[in-house]
Amino acid sequence: MRPTVHDIAAAAGVSLATVDRVLNRRPGVRIVTREKVEQAIERIGYVRDVAAANLAKGRVYPLIFILPSGDNSFMRGLEEEIRAAILRSPVERTEISIVTVPAFDAGALVAALDEAAAVSPAGVAVVAVDSPDVVAAVDRLRVGHIPVVTLVSDLTGSARDHFAGIDNIAAGRTAASLMGRFLGHRPGPVAVLAGSMLVRDHRDRLEGFLAVMEEMFPDHRLLPVIEGQDDPARVARLIGETLAASPEIAGIYSLGAGNRGLIAALKKRGKGPPICVIAHELTPHTRAALEEGQIDAVLNQDAGHEVRSAIRVLKAKADGMAVVGAQERIRIDIFLKDNLPFEQGSETNLPFEQGSRNEPEQGRKD
Repeated sequence: MRPTVHDIAAAAGVSLATVDRVLNRRPGVRIVTREKVEQAIERIGYVRDVAAANLAKGRVYPLIFILPSGDNSFMRGLEEEIRAAILRSPVERTEISIVTVPAFDAGALVAALDEAAAVSPAGVAVVAVDSPDVVAAVDRLRVGHIPVVTLVSDLTGSARDHFAGIDNIAAGRTAASLMGRFLGHRPGPVAVLAGSMLVRDHRDRLEGFLAVMEEMFPDHRLLPVIEGQDDPARVARLIGETLAASPEIAGIYSLGAGNRGLIAALKKRGKGPPICVIAHELTPHTRAALEEGQIDAVLNQDAGHEVRSAIRVLKAKADGMAVVGAQERIRIDIFLKDNLPFEQGSETNLPFEQGSRNEPEQGRKD
């Protein structure tokens, strides 16, 4: 029979009211008494069903998601997944709000984080810009006992609770392995297109890509990184200039979200020596480019899984519960023209993958 709060009270020699204060982290309990209760909990093996307790109390979790604004296709897809989660709010007992800030703008992100802290939500999920000011803002949230999950791009050095995203160094290494194998003995330099080196996911992907290219495919010279700010027009111009200056380019690795501009530049280039192109995120634009042969492979992360993971982790942290790491691991999917799903998100024609899927199926319980 599972231990109860009555067993804790008897083992610690205190009242039920005192046990309740300790379990719910309320004031009014002396340190020595709190320690007696905690020792009794550990000794008798009491495990609190926090989810059931909160359901009985009708607890609702107000959560804030902070995303970059703009027409980045992946981020807008991520926002759609958050809106889908909002529709599930009555079942999941959440109240989710979405805040957008200019992309790569650390100052605007700090302001949004501080505004979030002022309303004391149950948790905050944020697509981070890696800067000391953003780290400090996240740490202020944590000092205020507000859980924080970084989404898509991590913020190392901060006190954030969890990162919901792929292993971006592994993604960059995977892209380099594909690039080198696809190029074979074809000569020529390789260009790298990023959004901004201000975000950790782009830097991590670049780190992984450079390491494998230098180690395994040193014959391919790497051109200076192009920062397109995920702006299609800017990317189209910069890639066009790069192709004109280096017509012998053999490959392009697009590690950010400027793929519409990249595709436009490749189409404008017209005929010429083949270029191997590896990109990130399966969107309508990259899917069409795969089908038409402008892109050779796309590395994809499941935005829906990331959103559901962030919600699960924030609720768990708000309740003082442990996180199931295997459930929250986000896999890397590899799409080629030959294994595209019939429809976006279809269960058929599954992609090659790095890692494993450990997330519960639909109808999952938190």
